[in-house]
Amino acid sequence: MENGAPAWKFRGDEGLSAASAITVRGILQQLIANLDAGDGRVVVPLGHGDPSAFPCFRTTPVAEDAVVDAVRSAKFNCYGPTVGILPARRAIADYLSRDLPYKLSPDDVNLTLGCTQAIEAILTVLARPGANILLPRPGFPYYDARAKHSHLETRYFDLLPDKGWEVDLKGVEDLADESTVAMVIINPGNPCGSVYSYQHLKKVAETARKLGIMVITDEVYGHLAFRDTPFVPMGVFGSIAPVLTLGSISKRWIVPGWRLGWLVTNDPNGFLKDTGVLKSLKGFLDISSDPPTFIQGAVPHILEKTNDDFFSKIICILREAADICYGKIQEIPCIVCPNKPEGGMFVMVKLNLSMLDGIKDDLEFCLKLAKEESVIVLPGIAVGMENWLRITFAIEPSSLEDGLGRIKAFYERHAKK
Repeated sequence: MENGAPAWKFRGDEGLSAASAITVRGILQQLIANLDAGDGRVVVPLGHGDPSAFPCFRTTPVAEDAVVDAVRSAKFNCYGPTVGILPARRAIADYLSRDLPYKLSPDDVNLTLGCTQAIEAILTVLARPGANILLPRPGFPYYDARAKHSHLETRYFDLLPDKGWEVDLKGVEDLADESTVAMVIINPGNPCGSVYSYQHLKKVAETARKLGIMVITDEVYGHLAFRDTPFVPMGVFGSIAPVLTLGSISKRWIVPGWRLGWLVTNDPNGFLKDTGVLKSLKGFLDISSDPPTFIQGAVPHILEKTNDDFFSKIICILREAADICYGKIQEIPCIVCPNKPEGGMFVMVKLNLSMLDGIKDDLEFCLKLAKEESVIVLPGIAVGMENWLRITFAIEPSSLEDGLGRIKAFYERHAKK
């Protein structure tokens, strides 16, 4: 005891700070802190996938009215079951079953606080001692952070830019061993803007079956496909290998702040039940939070009554924005885009540092860009690809053009002479 102060026995968990440092939010905070407060220009947010602030991306009145009606009904002021209320689970089962060769049951659906809690739930369930999981590179860093926090070993398979960011299936087979429990895919792709074909997804399922592992499919950007390749849910192949589908209303309805997600079992053969995964998953949900009950109460109306005109409008805006993004990138010599985006809200571009003076890596590029041009772009290191950048095109087209124009000006200022 010093100066009368007790010797306190509690300490913070430094592992949590280390895990959060590699998340998108953690790195974006670094960039935001580097903005020049004296720059009078509006900050252009090309670093994250939340277009809800832009009027052209406003959600449908059907969704807004459903929430208002749920609140005013006074039927959803209560606690809900840990897996979610039955009407919401039934509505989600019906919504997802439209694209499947079999019908889901409400018992296949677990509601979560956004897709992030679904990630947390399944990685916690799978984190038995010695287990490992296969993650895509590039990928969504929340998987890395949650796995590390749960002491679940991570191994990384490559996505192939010259093949439309398809999974390197040979690489998957080379990485797997007797302790491998699952592989993760994200389709439509974050951060790549890819959309996988039926044939490729079937090969993924066949590889998983061969290795004896499940497929965790992150479909939070489901149906946001705007080129020739249609969105196919991985659950179509649930009879080949067990599939856990993670999704939400966040992206398709442009309401990420509503925090309504799901974790759905696509397993007509019952392997997840036989191996105790479902029991463990329920155990996790029993000791964690669940989405606000009034949002759950609005889900049936949102899923059943939203008309196709709203979805078509969002797809058209994303397609136009993706075209603008791809075209403007061609005007910036120091970045190269290997593929035109086919879906989702992002594109990956390769940074050619040899053309720049005084910039050593992607993080320094993004920090200087934020300070000098008030443009936020996510460095590739955040998603597992050093000296690449992830750019979102899901903003107002005029703001997108402005932001990419500022990146071009930044390049011209820093280009080697």
